[in-house]
Amino acid sequence: MKKDVLLGDEAVALAAFQAGLTAAFSYPGTPASEIMEYLIRLARSEGGFKAAWCVNEKVAYEEALGVSFAGQRALVSMKHVGLNVAADPFMNSALTKIIGGLVVVVADDPSMHSSQNEQDSRYYAHFARIFCLEPSNHQETYEMTRQAFDLSEKYHLPVLLRLVTRLSHSRSEVISRDKRAPNPLQRGEWSDWTLLPANARRRFTELLNIQKDLLEESERSPFNRLSLSSSNSRLGIIASGIGYNYVLENINSLDHQPSVLKISTYPLPFNLIRQLVEAVEEILIVEEGYPFIEERLRGLFGLPGKKIRGKLSGDLPLTGELTPDTVRTALGLEPFSHHELKDKHLASRPPQLCQGCPHHDTFIALKEVLKDYPQATVFSDIGCYTLGALPPLSAIDTCVCMGASVSMAKGGAEAGIFPSIAVIGDSTFTHSGMTPLLDAATANVNMTVIIVDNAVVAMTGGQPTYATGDRLVQICAGLGVAKEHIRQIVPLPKNKEKNMAVMREEIEYPGTSVIISTRECIQEVKKRAKRR
Repeated sequence: MKKDVLLGDEAVALAAFQAGLTAAFSYPGTPASEIMEYLIRLARSEGGFKAAWCVNEKVAYEEALGVSFAGQRALVSMKHVGLNVAADPFMNSALTKIIGGLVVVVADDPSMHSSQNEQDSRYYAHFARIFCLEPSNHQETYEMTRQAFDLSEKYHLPVLLRLVTRLSHSRSEVISRDKRAPNPLQRGEWSDWTLLPANARRRFTELLNIQKDLLEESERSPFNRLSLSSSNSRLGIIASGIGYNYVLENINSLDHQPSVLKISTYPLPFNLIRQLVEAVEEILIVEEGYPFIEERLRGLFGLPGKKIRGKLSGDLPLTGELTPDTVRTALGLEPFSHHELKDKHLASRPPQLCQGCPHHDTFIALKEVLKDYPQATVFSDIGCYTLGALPPLSAIDTCVCMGASVSMAKGGAEAGIFPSIAVIGDSTFTHSGMTPLLDAATANVNMTVIIVDNAVVAMTGGQPTYATGDRLVQICAGLGVAKEHIRQIVPLPKNKEKNMAVMREEIEYPGTSVIISTRECIQEVKKRAKRR
């Protein structure tokens, strides 16, 4: 056994490696990125397995499925909105007969530190009818990851491991175990992996038939713990994930210890829940994310004679992260004392593009051009350049999801918006922007796409991009954009007038045009200089 101080993400990566991993795949997304970064470092130092970034989460998931079909163990990791992108293979893979263990790690982002929403991945596991594990600390994260591979092979299902930001990005001591050898190579049966209707109906029936086995697995899981109080028959607490820690931080301040049920597996362990409910008068449910457990406990009409408290009752906030203080208040305790700021009028400092960022010069030129077009709309996308929405630039009008800038600009153009501009990053373009550009180019809609190419996935830490510079030109031409209307510019202050002229020309072209604004991320330039 060895002790390491690890991020929650790193605990996942180490456990997967030591569980006999053959391959791991991911697309960068906070708070999950460090899983793949750690695996890549392990692959370089230890060897024996593959760890790679992919063009998007759907591709990553399908590559992991291919590894599983070959009987090998695979891990695919992503943030919560990344699972939306991978939802098609994710849902369908529940109907395949998983051969090599397939573990799906999803890091949710309560409070939306770097995300568009707060969705809760436990609903995806419930939707797909697969097994889900939710750790409350770093050691459990390690142990659950290893067990997830075993469960996947036992039930021939993908297994979802749900993390949250506070666990992914904090550090704690983790005790690891010996490395397991990888699986031998084998192949799945075509009838279990070819989801023609006849096969899919059979496999879905088999999925339904093992639900009782998954429930029994959940009931006997060592990660669930029920502690019934002999001194307090009034209050019972159901806590899951990181919320369990906040309960432990506070319950010693109560006059009488409540009964506590820690839930770490899904489907929910009904018998353990029933034992707690029967022993108490009031149940407080503490869970990070949506009120998943609370909704199921309440049902349509609640529990007669029992009081249920949690997010739906207003005792805990429906949005944002839980904290020890919010849980303390829900327990009826006085808040912890806090140091008051001497100056309560400190100005907030919204995030800004880095000094010297190439996106800044692109936006400055674009804004200057669009002064002549009062009806102009700039549809933007996910990346550092989304900060262009904030003052002093105030240069973009939308940001919804990966690739939506190009699709929305096409829709806006078809509705009559002129000029209709899409701004998208090089990595986001290869992730989800190529398909809508194919759609726009085929129809030759009157719109302009500006690809802000900084040659790296900058927002999530500098991971490699799949296309930059001339390769982007080739891709756009291959998608059907007229070559004479694929223009390249270099976003520098000295080039402002020349770049503005190019933008004006392409805006006035009555069809689909692309401007590729190429200059390397300033942070990557600094990193390279530091390495030298």
